Amino acid sequence: MKSDPFQFIDTHCHFDFSPFSNTQKELDIAFRAGVQKIIIPAIGDSNWQQVQQLSEQYPSLYYSLGLHPYFIEQHHDNALEQLEACLQLRSSKCVAIGECGLDFMLDDALLTPKLVERQYHLLDAQIQLSVHYSLPLILHARRSHDKILQRLRQVKPKKGGVIHAFSGSYQQAMEYVKLGFYIGVGGIITYPRAQKTRNTMAQLPLSSLVLETDAPDMPLSGYQGEPNHPAQILGIFKTLCTLREESELEVKDQILKNTIQLFELV
Repeated sequence: MKSDPFQFIDTHCHFDFSPFSNTQKELDIAFRAGVQKIIIPAIGDSNWQQVQQLSEQYPSLYYSLGLHPYFIEQHHDNALEQLEACLQLRSSKCVAIGECGLDFMLDDALLTPKLVERQYHLLDAQIQLSVHYSLPLILHARRSHDKILQRLRQVKPKKGGVIHAFSGSYQQAMEYVKLGFYIGVGGIITYPRAQKTRNTMAQLPLSSLVLETDAPDMPLSGYQGEPNHPAQILGIFKTLCTLREESELEVKDQILKNTIQLFELV
């Protein structure tokens, strides 16, 4: 991939997953595309240690700790106690709580009243942890924006966070922005059919956007069937620029500023 003079931060990349097993090689590819830093969100206690170790080993990597709703069945009864214990011992490379949220697009077997209630319980607790530890949230929301917004309005986390892989309406996005949250711009905008999301990203304040790949998931248009990569942040950025009225330099500078401010990166 051609080197780009712009600098980017991928705010959501599962860099601990198997496609990135050769960490330095994959980081070099990302660097050549202008990606200077990557935030690795955890999914549960199965990878808390790994994301922390990677971040301690590589200066450009940062991590978050959380309980992902997609893996609701894997979270033990004492998961919240374990999460708080890890947060108490976190390093300076821990920049958020997440990936957490609500997911109502799961298989029916995972949407029983008991497991749905557990999703709510885990999210509410992680929102409280974000307040207690003054860390932003990385939120996963599928068919659940109204429920998540309801909870955020009640607590109003002072550090805000980012709504990951946003594909809702402009009105929903602005409700998050009013609460101090940023909107994650990902590969979905590279698909011409995703008109609602493309129109939303074109209209939102530039000061409320951050870039993310969700690699190795969410491949860009034209790369379906291939593992996504943080280097693809460049393709997301280029597409976003075609949707915005600002210059590429303005978009790059503001989004970089947003990201550094949200996650207090140095």
